[in-house]
Amino acid sequence: MTQPCPCGRDRSLSECCGRFLDGNARPGTAEELMRSRYTAFCLQRIDYLRETLWPRNQPSFDTAATTRWAADNHWAGLTVIALQDGGPADRKGTVLFEARYLAGGRLLTHRENSLFQKKKGRWYYVEAVPE
Repeated sequence: MTQPCPCGRDRSLSECCGRFLDGNARPGTAEELMRSRYTAFCLQRIDYLRETLWPRNQPSFDTAATTRWAADNHWAGLTVIALQDGGPADRKGTVLFEARYLAGGRLLTHRENSLFQKKKGRWYYVEAVPE
């Protein structure tokens, strides 16, 4: 895992998001979780996406649809635009980001302001919220 991390940080996959996806560490901030979830889409690690979803939302997670969507798109880059809270001492935080991907020969952008929340010391993705 010496390849660059897809999340855009200047680190190898193993030094960055790979350690979270492999279960060797847990994200300490909302931004780290958001970046690792983007990396999970890139690497089609759908199990990680489900595990890091807010627990009450996990039963309705559509594994098949998420797997198809991740596989049908080529992920082309991530830009973190803004952070609000979400640090190691916080219980909630938001991350505004843009993820670029190729779909059907077109470069598209998914822009989202994501809400993250901590439960028992672990960060989870809750939902998209208005900017």
